[in-house]
Amino acid sequence: MIWTQDDIGDLSGRVAVVTGANGGLGLETAKALAGAGAHVVMAARDQAKASAAEGEILAEYPKASLEIVELDLADLASVRRAADSVLAGHATIDLLVNNAGLMAMPERTTSDGFEMQFGVNHLGHWALTSHLLVPLLRAPAARVVTVTSIARLQGRPVDPDNPHLRGTYAPWKAYGQAKLANYHFGLGLQRRFERAGANAISLLAHPGLSNTGLQSHTATEGGGGLLGVIAQPLTAVVGMSAVVGARPQLRAATDPGASGGDMYAPLFSSNGPAFKRPVITPPGTDRAIATLWEVSERETGVALDVAAALVKAIPDD
Repeated sequence: MIWTQDDIGDLSGRVAVVTGANGGLGLETAKALAGAGAHVVMAARDQAKASAAEGEILAEYPKASLEIVELDLADLASVRRAADSVLAGHATIDLLVNNAGLMAMPERTTSDGFEMQFGVNHLGHWALTSHLLVPLLRAPAARVVTVTSIARLQGRPVDPDNPHLRGTYAPWKAYGQAKLANYHFGLGLQRRFERAGANAISLLAHPGLSNTGLQSHTATEGGGGLLGVIAQPLTAVVGMSAVVGARPQLRAATDPGASGGDMYAPLFSSNGPAFKRPVITPPGTDRAIATLWEVSERETGVALDVAAALVKAIPDD
């Protein structure tokens, strides 16, 4: 049976935060969640595009409950401000979709000096998740969905001595590292939820080859080389629409049969309906996850401590 957005149950009363909600998979994710009754916080850097996206959602769902928060994942101060804005308005958060990302761009650094792809795709989401842990843990059954990619299979675990690939940078190498970091983050977060006895769960999603602005941005930037140029017209012909491409992360976010640590992806590797896919943990995964935690805390100065957050989330008797 093919899972679609129509299979999302009633989300009335739920609060969802979606990064990169101004276009592509993020927009379709925000639209589907809002259409099912959730209050959706649309976290995005480009406020003009976010406003246009909000209008698109309201045109389809006039009663949608939406909120725009400015979020630049390439700036930890912006991440902190965005989290503070969300915290000010919401005591609990039921769903966090770490969706936003960059792909195969020329070497560049974030405001904090991080390699841009690792900084945006992982470290920015690391900090945001940490800042929102308490309201997530206050919810009865929160989910954190982190979007990875098949490119993780070509990535290497983060080198603690050179996480930003200084002197060894290559656009696709950096993308693979960042998406593998997303994969390890999702798995590591689930383990920490389990150890702390939290009700929240962490899941992964791989959207496959989806026809969104990601490919055109890569081609425009020029960092992806010939592959980046070819990817844009190829995706336009054989790629899935953004509506279909968003289904793995939407299923991870809403399917009542999902469990912590699950990953949803297209049935046929990079294309097809959204199905639960095997989570593979080759030798060295435990060490890679531990190293990612060490590097992320060191680089951002932000600890992601589920046990400590759970203490704050549980009210005193």
